[in-house]
Amino acid sequence: MSEYDHLIFAAKQARENAHAPYSNFRVGAALRATSGRIFGGCNVENATYGLTLCAERVAIFKAVSEGERGFDAIAVLTDTDALTAPCGACRQLIWEFCGDVPVILSNLKGQVEVLQMRNLFPKPFDASSL
Repeated sequence: MSEYDHLIFAAKQARENAHAPYSNFRVGAALRATSGRIFGGCNVENATYGLTLCAERVAIFKAVSEGERGFDAIAVLTDTDALTAPCGACRQLIWEFCGDVPVILSNLKGQVEVLQMRNLFPKPFDASSL
């Protein structure tokens, strides 16, 4: 049993709420705050596509809107053969709000890969760039 199993399970549960009528690409994410609270997020599509929100961003926005500011891991779950990493916009927000946290990639087949955020986003733009 992995230390991230509870996060993967929460991401799987969040994925059930995905609204993906256009792509049918349902994604779940689970963000763990340093307080121990877990925030789930799912992708929410819109017909204009540009207004679509990814699961990772939904989880981050939920946590921040509820007063959390420190995070120590995020899990992303999809129903794909190859594990799916966060998109560029999500990588930016994960770095901004979570820093160099473990990013747990998983799928419904039980595959899991844990990557540090610095490896997914090696030259981030953040407050130190201003």
